[in-house]
Amino acid sequence: MTISIRPSRPDDYPRTFEIWRGAVVATHDFLTPEDFAAIERMVRDQYLPAAEFWIAADENDQALAFMGMSGAQIDSLFVHAEARSSGVGRRLVEHAMTLHPVLTVDVNEQNASGAGFYQRLGFEVIGRSPVDDAGRPYPLLHLRRG
Repeated sequence: MTISIRPSRPDDYPRTFEIWRGAVVATHDFLTPEDFAAIERMVRDQYLPAAEFWIAADENDQALAFMGMSGAQIDSLFVHAEARSSGVGRRLVEHAMTLHPVLTVDVNEQNASGAGFYQRLGFEVIGRSPVDDAGRPYPLLHLRRG
């Protein structure tokens, strides 16, 4: 599979929402239904339409995964269910490494697959918060690479 990395475009929005939702359902089973619904509304209505992302696209330019960054901080990285374990997430992180030699990311402690993914790429835990950024009871691991 040929993968290209490109900036997001407004027409990527429906696909990024589909990717986000499928990835969260697959990896965030610790969320309460109420918290999932609230987060989903915020992501759908505020975050995805306004943010800029790096898109990993296939040979037909269809998004397989997306990554949001604030400087050297990876804010989000989500991979479509059909592209999981294909190396597309790694490609996005490798792209981020070309932009910033030192990267940071926060990952939900209960998201074992996400934490393991970053640790396999050389990220190390440098801290922990007992709650997420919105104060919900989902601890975050703070990781750094480089």
